[in-house]
Amino acid sequence: MLVRSVTKDGQTWRLGTSAEVAWIQEGTSPGLTINAAVPLKFEAYITLALPDGGERQELHDRTVLTLLRRNTADQLWWLGYLDTGTHDVVFPGAPTVTLYTGWHYVLVKAGPEQAATWRCPGYAEGPFAKGALPDLMFPADLSWLFSTLWDDDWSCLGGPARLAADFLSHPDLEARQVTPGQDATPPGHTAY
Repeated sequence: MLVRSVTKDGQTWRLGTSAEVAWIQEGTSPGLTINAAVPLKFEAYITLALPDGGERQELHDRTVLTLLRRNTADQLWWLGYLDTGTHDVVFPGAPTVTLYTGWHYVLVKAGPEQAATWRCPGYAEGPFAKGALPDLMFPADLSWLFSTLWDDDWSCLGGPARLAADFLSHPDLEARQVTPGQDATPPGHTAY
């Protein structure tokens, strides 16, 4: 029998299947545009450069979650943890879903509190450091999508214009608005 839930923190959490991410898989395509990470169904798109780790990374992660919470109705979120072999997938051995160009994610229905605490800050150091946040997050109502791809040192966000504006105006974030068709690579970064 296929495992459909996992236990952590004394609670049982539902695992996602390909049905929960079909809209992402069907709506993205490889390339350098925002559409490599986020389907073109949103009002606004941004890229968000990741800090080099340490206290700046922890501040970045807290700020991202604060802005996402502020702009999301009370509901559960889907949290995706990419299995790269070096990243903490939180639930090793759990069934995965496949996204993008064949990457495997452990997908769990939880919330912002779990997004903030399930990975330890600094769990990966050096060139693979991406912070403690899940690699993929979206609320149950699909009103936004936050994705950090395996080989990028930035995150991509699609969502309502007010959410993008909050990210763009926040002094602790290095955010940049992008349009569909535009190279989404932040200035000074390299896409692989």
